[in-house]
Amino acid sequence: MNHPAPVEVAYRNMRFLITHNPTSATLNRFIEDWPFDDGSSPSNDIVDDWLSLVNIKFREEPGCCIAVHCVAGLGRTPVLVALALIESGMKNEDAVQFIREKRRGAFNSKQLLYLEKYHSKMRLCFKDCSGHRNICCIQ
Repeated sequence: MNHPAPVEVAYRNMRFLITHNPTSATLNRFIEDWPFDDGSSPSNDIVDDWLSLVNIKFREEPGCCIAVHCVAGLGRTPVLVALALIESGMKNEDAVQFIREKRRGAFNSKQLLYLEKYHSKMRLCFKDCSGHRNICCIQ
């Protein structure tokens, strides 16, 4: 099976590498594994764990790049990256378009519907000292 080349998606201070399955030589560079069915959307638990990891990694290692994979890097992986973009303040449809500009063929119709209906809780934004939402980013 031919896989598309890995692509980097960068937004604000976040960087993601969308790729297909890791090889035995690169597996040790992947720190978490949250499988969900091919062509589907992640469970709420996976979303919570994913966003927590994103928040922690970019706080602890500013400028790092999080590599995300699935079999071909066209469905589940772009969904997770889109969720991070949406939670950092990007509009749902803009996140889809932003990723598709770099990763042609990303998302199937079921995943697009999931992302369209997804409601951000702005989990990757912070509040200023007065309690108002400030510029979204991971600090």
